[in-house]
Amino acid sequence: MSTEPPVSTASTAPTAPTRRTELLGIAAGLFAEKGFKNTTVRDIAEASGILSGSLYHHFDSKESMVDEILSTFQEELFAAYDAVLASDVDARTKIDRAVRLSFQAIDQHPHEVAIFQNDAGYLGGFERFGYLAERNAQSREVWVSLLTEGVRSGALRHDLDIELTYRFIRDTVWVAVKWYRPGGRHSHVQIADQYLTILLDGISTDPQPPSPRERP
Repeated sequence: MSTEPPVSTASTAPTAPTRRTELLGIAAGLFAEKGFKNTTVRDIAEASGILSGSLYHHFDSKESMVDEILSTFQEELFAAYDAVLASDVDARTKIDRAVRLSFQAIDQHPHEVAIFQNDAGYLGGFERFGYLAERNAQSREVWVSLLTEGVRSGALRHDLDIELTYRFIRDTVWVAVKWYRPGGRHSHVQIADQYLTILLDGISTDPQPPSPRERP
């Protein structure tokens, strides 16, 4: 089993959360559960045990809160992806590490992942969240680069459709946030193990060449 790289390079020493951090955590949970549009400042304040006016001492709007939640998370995640891309390991190991980072992110930051999955389209319509589209493009570049390197190195099949494979990975990894629960039957490491087996080795015990398409 591969050693799992951390999502964040920050110190892992425990520190007491600030009130601001606590409020962001509460807001993230509500945004993930109810959706950004359906969550009000009053909802966040009530869940935090304070008045709405008190919340404005820390943040000027719920938009500022979700902005900080998403931008901080994505900065950490893409810094980790960049480290994988820059590493000198072989192409297959890079793909392995990138997949594990993704499932680790779902485990450690489920609310942030859910918010992005559910509300990025809506938020992206506002100028201040223009970076979300840039992150989407950056994510595509990460996976296309990894897959292209894999094909060129011979680690992956030469006839691989890179664009379709990227979309498959994107859609099958991140949707796990909808059903994965930390502390459940399978850990995120076990899920990543199984996913990588399916992705890189397949599920058939006796692979057969694809059948030719039937002509109409």
